Amino acid sequence: MGDDERLRRALAAIDEANAGDPNRIEVRGASRPKEVAHAELVSEWVERLRPNASEALRLAARAHHVQRWTIPRSDHPEGRLGYHRWRTALQRFHAEKAGEILAGVGYDAATIERVQNLVQKRDLGRDPEVQALEDALCLVFLETQLRELAERLDEVRLLDVLRKTLAKMSPAAIECAGALALAPAARACLQRAMEP
Repeated sequence: MGDDERLRRALAAIDEANAGDPNRIEVRGASRPKEVAHAELVSEWVERLRPNASEALRLAARAHHVQRWTIPRSDHPEGRLGYHRWRTALQRFHAEKAGEILAGVGYDAATIERVQNLVQKRDLGRDPEVQALEDALCLVFLETQLRELAERLDEVRLLDVLRKTLAKMSPAAIECAGALALAPAARACLQRAMEP
């Protein structure tokens, strides 16, 4: 099997694993399983931000939240500590699941380990590919969840969330965020969060 065929099979297997997501999201006028839509959007952003993305980064973009719904937030205690435990458990789970899928289509141990490190955001701040994945995740968050968040949170809390999100992003990704097609209220709040 050639490299292109193996990559195609891996992406299809990840999409198939995510197709069972009972949560749905509307993206570009179509209702789809949430994690399928998110994985595709993250993949698109990675390709846009890094047109020569490595195969490992492309795989990590697609597998970053594979079967996320199987570990709900409610399984962990409320509060910041519970949230961080949940996030850590998710990252380990996604890395393990990605490893299983990639091994099943014939990837070598080194590639699998690299994808797992990317999915777990190891060396964020030092590894440009981890930063590219983080940028893509933040852009998808803004693109798909900002409107709902703006309806749910007061302005002070929303600005805090947006500033924390922007702080994780590279200058190139922040520039992309400024060009997103957002509802007017969400765009105005994002612009305020971008002010020094």
